Amino acid sequence: MRSFAIKVVVNAVAIWVATLVTGISVSGGSNTATGKVLTFLFIGLLFGIVNAFVKPVVKFFAFPFYILTLGLLTFVVNALMLELTSWLSQHTKLTLEIDHFWWQAVFAAVVVTFVSLVLNLILPDSLRDTDKRRRDRS
Repeated sequence: MRSFAIKVVVNAVAIWVATLVTGISVSGGSNTATGKVLTFLFIGLLFGIVNAFVKPVVKFFAFPFYILTLGLLTFVVNALMLELTSWLSQHTKLTLEIDHFWWQAVFAAVVVTFVSLVLNLILPDSLRDTDKRRRDRS
């Protein structure tokens, strides 16, 4: 549970950085700092759920294309996950808006991928190892 919460926070920060890309925006919620943080956490949660349930299926069926493109398809799949998150968020008050798929969504996917990578490297191993030790004990 703790590692999923960490992933949601990492997703929220990565999406916040991705909003610096022209054509990517998050709207809804209040204009206070707390409201904005909660908005990004909600979008991060939604993105985490999409990544947990939809992305493995897409990766399974797209496996030959991953090999063919030497892994560059990863950015397109991540852009598709951002688009799906955007579409799902349109049904709530808090929305992720992406203007165009090819340029904005793919570039945002690159930003989200690298920010997530950096944040996961920066996070202390003790946060990740705590969950592993708990699972090993049970």
